[in-house]
Amino acid sequence: MRITQLLLAIPLALTACAGAQYHRDAVSSDRKSAITVGAVQREVRVGMSGAEVAEALGSPNVVTTDEERREVWIYDKISTERAYSVDQGGIATLILGGALIGDGGVGGGVAPSYSSSSGAAATTQKTLTVIIKFDQGGRVRDFKYHSSTF
Repeated sequence: MRITQLLLAIPLALTACAGAQYHRDAVSSDRKSAITVGAVQREVRVGMSGAEVAEALGSPNVVTTDEERREVWIYDKISTERAYSVDQGGIATLILGGALIGDGGVGGGVAPSYSSSSGAAATTQKTLTVIIKFDQGGRVRDFKYHSSTF
């Protein structure tokens, strides 16, 4: 019976030691429509229509015009990622059973316990600003982007 309990406790103890990357992967979003520098470089081309840009990147945050009344689309994205991981471990109190022999007990006792915990936290912020300028005919004439991580 004790061997069965030990065999069941080992996988439970091992899963309690998952690291920050495991937790980050468990809560990360895998949205296919997320705007990235790579998506801008790969998808946006001079001469594209506004509909093609919207299909590739989604709706802009800001639509404005320049001094000649030509449309300018601005995508301004900010993301914050927080990861926190805690590892706790130790050895619980172990009670050793004794045997009753004659008038006295033999064996038995209590083993001391030990436990520890540690943790780490990280926060990363990323920004991406994309500016797309259209000509009078509604086609992309120029685009720029800036990305930062801190």
